[in-house]
Amino acid sequence: ATLRHWGARLVLLPDGVPEAELAREVADADLLLMCYSRISRAVIEVAPKLKAIVKYGVGIDAIDIDAARERGVPVVNVPLYAEETVAEGAFMLLMSLAKRVKPLQAQMQRDGWAWPEARWLAHDLAGKTLGLVGVGRIGRSMARMAGAFRMTVLAHDPGVSAADWPAGVQRCATLDELLPRCDALSLHCTLNPTSRGLMGAAQFAALKPGAWFVNVSRGELCDEAALLAALQSGHLGGAALDVYGREPLAPQGHPLSPLYGLDNVVVWPHLTFYTHEAMARLEDDTLARCAEALRGQALTVASHDPRLRAQTRGVRFVD
Repeated sequence: ATLRHWGARLVLLPDGVPEAELAREVADADLLLMCYSRISRAVIEVAPKLKAIVKYGVGIDAIDIDAARERGVPVVNVPLYAEETVAEGAFMLLMSLAKRVKPLQAQMQRDGWAWPEARWLAHDLAGKTLGLVGVGRIGRSMARMAGAFRMTVLAHDPGVSAADWPAGVQRCATLDELLPRCDALSLHCTLNPTSRGLMGAAQFAALKPGAWFVNVSRGELCDEAALLAALQSGHLGGAALDVYGREPLAPQGHPLSPLYGLDNVVVWPHLTFYTHEAMARLEDDTLARCAEALRGQALTVASHDPRLRAQTRGVRFVD
C-alpha cells in the first residue's frame, strides 16, 4: 500500500516464479523487491532500468551479486530487523532441549500428566559451556542471554578481530579448539563457500558426547547426513533446528524425515525470525531502502557481508 501511495505500479509474483517469467516482468522494472526467488545473471542482464535489488530479509545467496555489481545495480538486504528476535529463538530452542520439552509435552497431551521418572530428567543450563560459531549481532545476543543463565560462553569467528571481540566470551582460534569443550553448540555464521559444510562427521564427532546442537542460520552449514547419523548413534544429546538444506522439511520423503521420530530433536519451521515486532521493523527498513532507490539516492548498506561491502556504486555503508 505504501509503494502504491508513492505512485509505484506493483507487479506481484510468487516465490519460485520461473526464470523466464521473472525476466519478462523485470525487463522494464525500476526496482526488484525479493525474498526467496533466485535472481540470476540472466534476469539482471535483461533489466536495463533496474535501480536496485532489495532483499526483504537477510540472506542474499539467491542473488547473483557479481552480475549486479557488473551492471552497477546496488543490492541491499535488511540485516538488523531480527537479530535479537532470532537470538531469542535460538535460546528458546536450546532451552527446549535442556528441559526435554518435546517428549514431556507429548506425554502431557497423551496422558495428561507426568510423574518424576528417569526419562523426564532434564538439565540445568547454569554451569554448562555454550560454543558459538559466529559472534556477529545474533551470536553476541545469544552470548549475552547465555551469560545471564550463568553459562560459560566460547566462540570461534575468524572474521572478528581481537579488538572487536565481545567481552565475556572466550575466544577459540579454531573449531578444533572449540568443539571438544562444548556442552552445546549454536551456529550463527553466514553461508559462503568457506562455511558450507562447516559441520561434518568429524566435527560432530569432536563434540562432547551428549552435546546439544542448535542451528538457526543455514542448513547448508552442516553435512545433514552426518548430523542425522550423530543423532541416531546417540553421540549427540539432541538437536534443535530452524533451517534445513532443503525446505520445507516434511515427515515423509525428505532426507531429514527421520528427525520427526526422535524425542531429542526439535524441528522448527524456519520461523525464529517471525514476530510482530520483527515484521514491523522489516517493513519499515525495507520501505526505507525502496524509497532511496526510487528517489535515486545511494542505498544504505548496514550488512557487513563482504559481498555487499564490495559494491562501489549506488551505495553508502553504515556500521
